[in-house]
Amino acid sequence: MTMSNSVFPKGFLWGGATAANQFEGAWNLDGKGPSTSDMLSGGTHEIARRITRSIEDGIHYPSHEAIDFYHRFKEDIALFAEMGFKTFRFSINWTRIFPTGMEQQPNEAGLKFYENVIDELKKYDIEPLVTISHYELPFGLTQEYNGWAGREVVDCYTRYAETLFKRFNGKVKYWLTFNEINIGTMPIGNFLGLGILNEGTTDFVNQADIPQLRFQALHHQFVASAKTVKLGHEINPDFQIGCMICFLTTYPFTCHPADVQLAQQHMQMHNYFCGDIQVRGQYPYYAKRYFEENGITVHMEDGDLDILAEGTVDYYTLSYYMSNCVSANPDQETTSGNLMGGIKNPYVEASDWGWQIDPVGLRYTLNEIYARYEIPLMVVENGLGAFDKVEEDGSINDSYRIDYLKSHIEQMSEAVKDGVELWGYTPWGCIDLVSASTGEMEKRYGFIYVDKDNHGNGTLDRKKKASFDWYKKVIASNGEEL
Repeated sequence: MTMSNSVFPKGFLWGGATAANQFEGAWNLDGKGPSTSDMLSGGTHEIARRITRSIEDGIHYPSHEAIDFYHRFKEDIALFAEMGFKTFRFSINWTRIFPTGMEQQPNEAGLKFYENVIDELKKYDIEPLVTISHYELPFGLTQEYNGWAGREVVDCYTRYAETLFKRFNGKVKYWLTFNEINIGTMPIGNFLGLGILNEGTTDFVNQADIPQLRFQALHHQFVASAKTVKLGHEINPDFQIGCMICFLTTYPFTCHPADVQLAQQHMQMHNYFCGDIQVRGQYPYYAKRYFEENGITVHMEDGDLDILAEGTVDYYTLSYYMSNCVSANPDQETTSGNLMGGIKNPYVEASDWGWQIDPVGLRYTLNEIYARYEIPLMVVENGLGAFDKVEEDGSINDSYRIDYLKSHIEQMSEAVKDGVELWGYTPWGCIDLVSASTGEMEKRYGFIYVDKDNHGNGTLDRKKKASFDWYKKVIASNGEEL
């Protein structure tokens, strides 16, 4: 099997993706402070996670131990290398570096840990792809400023980003400023993405929501991202600094014009709004009416619009798990999805969690994004959360995961043939980790099984699934052998 026939470009970045708060553990070791994710209790897809304002006795907090990558990173990276990873997307826990977010000097033990991780990746020629902030705002900043609602957090973030850029200059080339920044366009994004904890909020799913505050906080993130891009390019012009959007592809449920109009509005405000600002460097025209109709006035300081224009990203990354339908008819059957559910699509299958499985939607999405921005793209999250069964002989036959990933890679190859410039693919949760939305362990995504249950019990032993060897062949053949 020669690799020359592959449609994927030479040097395509195959790998996997994780987030610090969902797999590192060691939540209070070596000077690390509490983050917003450390205040989230466990839950299931039926019982919502709770946000606690202090650490409560007898409550299971999944992020506290997670899968203990902190102490097992050499073992885990060796497994990634065995699969042939060209890149590994991981995030840095902000509170390992600045425990409350407000310190002037970084915590050396935190920086040293990530230096060791990066050096271990380099040992195997695995390119680090670093998310600077992935759902783990220092809880100190939530307490002091109500998270990103406070303009002060912009400086805290840029100080943190500058620390990383300088420390890892020459070792890390690819950076992402914020994970799924567009979660801030939805009520669930208050605490998860923006660190906002409004009066009356206890339930992670049904948070008290003040849209004015949310979009103001999102503006502060845009300013911080743009300042960081500019700063990064000054430190090293070779840095590639990107955005990351949770792409919730939305179809009209029918060809009724009201459904089509509604789908367009969803696509604009949930999917394109943040990308338009981070790639094009300005607020899009359609936001004006949305703000007016929702009583939102974004306060900007002098120079903010210039900062946004000067700090546009080099490339665009996205998470893609499923598509949704919307309908102007409120009586249609609904289903769940990543961060946001929608109307059930009769033409596609669904996962154990009710997420719509739509590989063709990925090709459509990549084409839509590339047509809009014409900058390089990466799919940095994609995968199937499922219940995995360990057989008596110890094997785990996750053929359903292979089918899911295979069908999505096939559609990515079609998008490349269409002319989309695609740089890489990092399936989500390449090793089993804690679910961000539900706090479960048993909603598994990985090629590598981790022995741990929803209640925090288990040996944490690692075990290869059938998908491990399958993905190894995919990488070795540069996507040709599926």
